[in-house]
Amino acid sequence: MHGLLIGVALPCLALSAEHGQLTGNGLEGVYHAGRRLLSRCQLRIGGREPVAVQGGLVGAGRARFVSVARTAADAGPDPGLVVERLRDADGTERITLRSSAARPLRLPVEIALGTDLADLGAVASGRAGPELPASVHDSGMRWAGAGGALSLVTVEPPPSDALASAGLLRWEIELPPGGTRTLELRVRSDRAVRPAGQTAGQLLARAEVEGDDPRPGRLLAAAVDDLRALLLRDPAHPADYYPAAGVPWRCGPAPAEALWAARMALPLGTRLAVGTLRSLARTQVRAKGADFGWIPGPLRDAGPHLPPSCTGLEATLAFPAVLAEAWRWGVADGELEELLPAAERCLHRLRAAVGEDGLVREPGPAGPRRAETQAHAHRAALLGADLLEACGRPGVDEWRDWAATLRRRFPEAFWVEDRAGGRPAAARTPDGRPLPFLGSGAAHLLDTGLLGGGRMAPGLLDKPRTEQLARLLGGPALDSGWGLRSLGAKEPGHNPFGHRAGAVRPHETAVAVAGLAAAGFEKEAVSLLCGALDAAEAFGGRLPEMYAGEQRTSGARPVPHPAACRPAAVAAAAGVQLLASLVGIRPDAPAGTVALDPMRSAPLGAVAFAGLRVAGAPFSVRVSRLGLGMVEEAAAGLQLGV
Repeated sequence: MHGLLIGVALPCLALSAEHGQLTGNGLEGVYHAGRRLLSRCQLRIGGREPVAVQGGLVGAGRARFVSVARTAADAGPDPGLVVERLRDADGTERITLRSSAARPLRLPVEIALGTDLADLGAVASGRAGPELPASVHDSGMRWAGAGGALSLVTVEPPPSDALASAGLLRWEIELPPGGTRTLELRVRSDRAVRPAGQTAGQLLARAEVEGDDPRPGRLLAAAVDDLRALLLRDPAHPADYYPAAGVPWRCGPAPAEALWAARMALPLGTRLAVGTLRSLARTQVRAKGADFGWIPGPLRDAGPHLPPSCTGLEATLAFPAVLAEAWRWGVADGELEELLPAAERCLHRLRAAVGEDGLVREPGPAGPRRAETQAHAHRAALLGADLLEACGRPGVDEWRDWAATLRRRFPEAFWVEDRAGGRPAAARTPDGRPLPFLGSGAAHLLDTGLLGGGRMAPGLLDKPRTEQLARLLGGPALDSGWGLRSLGAKEPGHNPFGHRAGAVRPHETAVAVAGLAAAGFEKEAVSLLCGALDAAEAFGGRLPEMYAGEQRTSGARPVPHPAACRPAAVAAAAGVQLLASLVGIRPDAPAGTVALDPMRSAPLGAVAFAGLRVAGAPFSVRVSRLGLGMVEEAAAGLQLGV
């Protein structure tokens, strides 16, 4: 996976090697809705493959390949023919031949096509099967598979000859001196597929960032492009969009990750958050019973020390917090009223998840008490109470009192003293034993949530313990130099490639950067921020779902994870949150105010954001080299708070 160029415009994918030829090997191919419509597309000119010289992505859904070929008119070693291939994820490819020869050229051109019509899961597990026989159809080829599967390839201009037994299309191309000629291929199934991102309009603002350091501009452009490419429409309500988890392995919804991605992308507008919340509210359990208020979600690996975690619980706790913060960023009153009942049901489910010890337990009789889950629950209670109060609903004091009780209980239950100053335990077993290993999940203790007036909600740790946690997050055991490790380098079971056992996950790095900056620990925040920016540069501007947590050394590059999704929704949205942390935008649209809390050290020099969205209107802000924030464009009547 890590060696492929992945073009995305869901539900369409194009996976290509850097040379640009689709050879049928591995995962290469063009996919629509999880089915490989084209596995082989090999170009030959004069009986030979052109020499590949460059290949790369020029957008989330487009790859560009450049190759050269020598012709009979070339007297020396310099090639006289340049071949450019632009391959789009939706199955369109333009092949352009450009001649530099001094005399006319007549070139035999062939394209060999093939497909197995296998689904992605079968391809990934090596069970794709043989290529299917082709038949000549219209101006191209046609393949039919089991269950009515169909693939059609048409080419303009039509070929002069077609050989179905070899899947071969032929042309005799005539090029005048300095001339060009283009072939356009279109791959399609029996039903039209239109990528959701092409119909989403202004769902995500096309924000830009400029400044002394060029890295933020490249990261933000890639993040917005990737998020748009990952959009899916709710099948029952096509006006609502939500992000798929990641490509190519998880092209469907993952409730918790969709919510976190929508939350981190709030500086680009609230429409993605509203669509995601609506879609998940429709999946919520509404029948009275033990699961009332539950948002279903799959289990997720939690590393070597804990059983798999329940993302359904995570999504249920995230829902009220995401709605509350989206409201602060500018969700309309009507949308808030529509979604508030689902948030109340989530809070009802939170109440049922609290054990006799006052802590939130995982589902099941032997479910542990995870520190990260307590942070999610505390945030849900405080921000949920904020919503209830604003809407005149009951339960405000109950949830604030419960959150205060959890703040008193948490250090007793989870803080483990040691010679280095202590650390939060990752979890407590059902019998009360702390599991004191150190991982990136601790960063969620700093993610307290946004209240009114630009205030951050109180956290579960007091000031001395917050300071100690900041030291741990910024220390070499967790800070790899490329971002935050999911498990400390000195912990038992550490594996730099482990999903939750040592790999760097940009999502949790972004959570740590934002939390550290908000708590005033700028040195540690800047170290993680700069490491993530450098990693993004090494990965061509696109942050993958995860990468190896190898320690950074002079002249090294981050090591890719061979199974990581690229792009992934939470990783793309993490790019937005990482950059937003430079400015510290804290809106309160209902009150008509916005506060700024920029990084005072201005670690990247001057930086200016344009095209963000606050209170439903464009928002532009600048941070000077002195660390001073200035609003340059905002909604009418929006006041700058303190």
